[in-house]
Amino acid sequence: MIERVISRKNMHKAYRQVVSNGGSAGVDGMTVTALRQHLNKNRDAIATAVCNGRYLPQSILGVAIPKENGKTRLLGIPTVTDRMLQQAVSQVIAPKFETEFTANSYGFRPNRNAHQAVQQAHQNIHAGYVHIVDIDLKNFFDEVDHVILLELVYSKVKCPLTLRLIRKWLRAPIKIDGRLVKRRKGVPQGSPLSPLLSNILLHELDKELEKQGHRYVRYADDFSVYTKSRNTARKVGNSIFLFLKTS
Repeated sequence: MIERVISRKNMHKAYRQVVSNGGSAGVDGMTVTALRQHLNKNRDAIATAVCNGRYLPQSILGVAIPKENGKTRLLGIPTVTDRMLQQAVSQVIAPKFETEFTANSYGFRPNRNAHQAVQQAHQNIHAGYVHIVDIDLKNFFDEVDHVILLELVYSKVKCPLTLRLIRKWLRAPIKIDGRLVKRRKGVPQGSPLSPLLSNILLHELDKELEKQGHRYVRYADDFSVYTKSRNTARKVGNSIFLFLKTS
């Protein structure tokens, strides 16, 4: 699998995506416009380091982003080189998981968007499911358990080098106000791989909701369950709470 990740075709596709996404420089100060020249000089060395397991990601740049409620959320910005490699890994492993993701998951997936999620919510309401359990998983991205996440990734990604690379990205320290902080949990928002990793973990919640036969809509870590009575909504809310607490 790692050979597919670092193939010239896959790396070039990842490069184009990173340049298209734009974004700020990471801790090394390199911008997306400087990435091409960097790769022209160092592509082979980077590929070799990835292949022999010696590639070491740089730390993540932590930036506080204002939220609508007046608070802030921490955005983790990898270097453009790490963003390109994460994109390359995502392009290879995403199809392995995408086929199993449910139809009610709309966030950060091919050909799916927030508008479709709103349409599905309206359809549920028009069908009489007007009592809604609306849940936002507080600090979800900051609390992700690396062990559980890596076990789920391993279920479909058996390549040790690819898994080791993902683990290194998860454990890369974050630089906040000039100080490096160790990370032993969480998936930093701002990296190309984090949406896929989040969906892999939250797919476990989707499976539980499907198992219980609920109508629901999920967009990343925001999800709503639609029921026909207040009493049912209360029971559903309690069962979901227990599931999340014990998972």
